[in-house]
Amino acid sequence: MMDGTAPVADELRPVSGRNVWYGPEMARRDDWIRRLTDAEIAALENMVVRLDATGIDIGTIDTSQMHVPVLRALMDEVRQAVLHGTGFILVRGVPVERWTLRQCAIAYFGLGSMLGEPVSQNAMGHILGHVKDIGYDYQRPTHRVYQPAARLPYHCDSSDVVALLCLKPARSGGLSSIVSSGAIYNEMLRRHPELAVELCRPVYRDRRGEGPAGADPWYAVPVFNPMPDGSLVTTYVRSSIRKAQRFPEVPRLTPALEAACDLLDSLAESADIHLDMEFRPGDIQFLNNHWILHSRTAFEDFPGSGQRRHLFRLWLACADGPPLPDVFTRVWQGATANGRPAGIRVPGVPLSTPLDAI
Repeated sequence: MMDGTAPVADELRPVSGRNVWYGPEMARRDDWIRRLTDAEIAALENMVVRLDATGIDIGTIDTSQMHVPVLRALMDEVRQAVLHGTGFILVRGVPVERWTLRQCAIAYFGLGSMLGEPVSQNAMGHILGHVKDIGYDYQRPTHRVYQPAARLPYHCDSSDVVALLCLKPARSGGLSSIVSSGAIYNEMLRRHPELAVELCRPVYRDRRGEGPAGADPWYAVPVFNPMPDGSLVTTYVRSSIRKAQRFPEVPRLTPALEAACDLLDSLAESADIHLDMEFRPGDIQFLNNHWILHSRTAFEDFPGSGQRRHLFRLWLACADGPPLPDVFTRVWQGATANGRPAGIRVPGVPLSTPLDAI
């Protein structure tokens, strides 16, 4: 609870709102797919050509270079959906096939900057990330879950918003799976409220060697964070919970906590709750990390390195993001100038926008 005391089941209440939804209902709708208009594509291409010609450093692109009314109107729609609506949207039709990799990054980074401040995604200071199979094993403590081709467990990232631009899809598989954390919370309260309580207590996680100077290599934050206004903020990465067990100072996982995580995982995997969507070249998916857990099905890639599945990724700190518990920026992460989660910042590491996947 917000005062630091452990909750009991009778204190927990279901949450409601547009960000509490079920996958089958969303699959019957297409209002969460926003197709670019011809005018928006033309404006985006003009912006890309203009900025590319200046030789601009991609990481310096911000709203001061984005005085394009039609694109601002587009991103206002994205903002409304992601920060004040269902928590997600898929923008379709970015003409990536006509551009160089640098031009794709300019378009993507420019649009993202109109929604929030790009923050670091790893200890290397990357504010433009790559989601691509580079042969890593996410069972290893320091390897990240987006690097292999295996099925990913449901999780949240360390920012207000995560955005993915599809440059090249997989040969097969690689569907994006998302689920409302509010729907999972409500189902846990209905079925096993005593397990929901377990996830409202601080849960220890591994920083994976990406902590700020002087910080412990682990931290503790609840999975479910009921807020005073009746909303819910969620953060969950089960692999980091398991990996934290390598530290002797961290309390051992209890059967109750394991059962709670098992139930959360099974609910997220349920076809009655989550939503699957395909990625086409030029799709940008925007997700609110505080309201949505995301995953990806396993995929088979093309054999040639130039055709492998490849997505750009942004983590965005949004000044008008939902209210968050103090623990998010006090214990877990640092804060941006606007007081939002600052991603993964390591002192002395400059921010960068690499165009290579490694």
